[in-house]
Amino acid sequence: MSELVIKNLHVSIEGKEILKGLDLTLKQGEVHAIMGPNGTGKSTLAYALMGHPRYEVTEGEILFKGRNILGLAADERSRQGLFLAFQYPVAIPGVTVANFLRTALNARRRAENPDDKGISILEFRKMLKAKMDLLKMDHAFAGRYLNDGFSGGEKKRAEILQMATLVPEIAILDETDSGLDIDALRIVSEGVNALTGPDLGVLIITHYQRLLNYIKPNFVHIMFNGRIVESGGPELALRLEEQGYDWIREKYEEVPA
Repeated sequence: MSELVIKNLHVSIEGKEILKGLDLTLKQGEVHAIMGPNGTGKSTLAYALMGHPRYEVTEGEILFKGRNILGLAADERSRQGLFLAFQYPVAIPGVTVANFLRTALNARRRAENPDDKGISILEFRKMLKAKMDLLKMDHAFAGRYLNDGFSGGEKKRAEILQMATLVPEIAILDETDSGLDIDALRIVSEGVNALTGPDLGVLIITHYQRLLNYIKPNFVHIMFNGRIVESGGPELALRLEEQGYDWIREKYEEVPA
């Protein structure tokens, strides 16, 4: 069973420390939710886990399958089995969803075996239709240009389809609920739930309880000032829904020297 272990993680952006000693362990088959007010470092954590070059790890370790992956580039971490669904997916006019996914899949296969000729078009079409059926997506979606003119919900569904195609072991969903109305939120959540199981661990980063009404977490963590300060079960998210973050600020606000 694959395991992602974050130990005493410190991350800075342009010399400013954002994460200040974060610890977290996530296993395949588990769903963890990280919540917290704006500016506390939730998205920084997501990008640092995937190796974004702007985010400098100054201390700590990120262990995946027992290996420290800090020296790996983002594509290498992806091939190891990590996946990040972006909060703001980028549009790529002229590149269809199907071509993008086939290229990504073949790049992974060839990295593992340079002699791999890549998945055939017929085999890929069969596989992609099966994934889209699982996610209850119209097959015509595959022929559209990636995220070009997509609604917020369609962009997030394209991310989930990418996750289904690449079959990661640990998926990080960075504010997947951002910009979605209730109907789109439900549809995207159903897609995530269709993929969740013993072979996939999920780290959900969100501000709001509403996403967790659809995707049920095993564990909920609260981030504040660059650290995880509280952990518990789903009841912790409900407390935030009822009381907000004031009690967290009162308990953990750093007092100036």
